[in-house]
Amino acid sequence: MRRRYLGFLLMGLFGLTFVTPAPAKGRVSDVAEWDFNVFLNDRKIGKHSFKVSESAGIKQVQSEAKFKYTILLIPAYRYEHQAAERWSDECLVEIDARTNANGERIEVSGERTGSGFRVLNGTSPADLPECVMTFAYWNPNFLQQPRLLNPQTGEFVDVTVEKLGNEMLEVRGQTVDATRFKLTAYKIDMTLWYSQDDEWLALESIAEGGHIIRYELS
Repeated sequence: MRRRYLGFLLMGLFGLTFVTPAPAKGRVSDVAEWDFNVFLNDRKIGKHSFKVSESAGIKQVQSEAKFKYTILLIPAYRYEHQAAERWSDECLVEIDARTNANGERIEVSGERTGSGFRVLNGTSPADLPECVMTFAYWNPNFLQQPRLLNPQTGEFVDVTVEKLGNEMLEVRGQTVDATRFKLTAYKIDMTLWYSQDDEWLALESIAEGGHIIRYELS
């Protein structure tokens, strides 16, 4: 039962994420990297790293997650996720995402066509509007979108975002003035924090039963 619960929680969280923080600005070529420690309640279960590079107006985004949840030192659940995306003018151009959720392998790919964005997820192709965004935490403008592409399932989901105001957040042992947002979607209740410079600082997701997944910058 606990395996099924954790699997659902990670599928929901990762399906609605995974792809990276603060856009590089001002230079011809930029590289930005983030490394998060990931906790389930108060137990560290793994890491999630992100890299965004930009050249000639094209952003290349890569992310990798590896989680392992154990019970009495026995592995109860393993999760691995890799995603690669290309962006232009804040529109997704191409995506290739692969997930291994405790042995269940999921692949999603997609690319912009002449009139839209086509997504493949092992079933019938889905044709979306030409300019779509994933849950691209690296770009706070994604919070303004009414629908986002789920990179794990290929679904185009409705989202609601509420700005909750500013608060002081501890990041890497320092207190930072952060803006807090609440994001909700189907079976998703998530809180995100950004610095005053629009850098993604932290994430917290409340799941069924009150369990919490938390991202902390390492």
